[in-house]
Amino acid sequence: MQCRQIVLVDTNVIIEAIRTNCWAALTGHYQIETVEKCIEEARTGDAYRAGYIKVTDRDLRERLIAHGVTNGALAQLIVREPLAEGLDPGEKHLWAHALSRTDAWITTTADGSAVRIAMKLGWGDRLVSLEELLHGCGAKAAVRALNRHFRSAALSGWRTQGLLT
Repeated sequence: MQCRQIVLVDTNVIIEAIRTNCWAALTGHYQIETVEKCIEEARTGDAYRAGYIKVTDRDLRERLIAHGVTNGALAQLIVREPLAEGLDPGEKHLWAHALSRTDAWITTTADGSAVRIAMKLGWGDRLVSLEELLHGCGAKAAVRALNRHFRSAALSGWRTQGLLT
């Protein structure tokens, strides 16, 4: 993974990167991109829930590119892979956006269903774990704090399930 590599991220990755204090390292090393739906999801939630992570506008708008997604793009995703209808809104919008891209990008997610859909769309080689990204940008201290579903082992298991289904 190269410096300034385009990395598409979902809501869970944004929140985990902020929780583990590696958001600045990620956005400083890679070209982090997402969709407006993930921005919306990251800014909402129950602030009184245990473990809630506050995500500020500054976190989201500084060194982050957010793309809008049309209903037409969402429809194209569902036509291409009907099972994508079951994804959470942020992941569905992110995959609809990714489907329209022709450049070189990679993506990270901690959602097993999103990984399985990515596999069905032929994006297995584009999937990387947040753990791998952190190693790539030198934020090794944050790796120890990662929840298990952001690690390479979890991604490997979901990839295998995606190949088998």
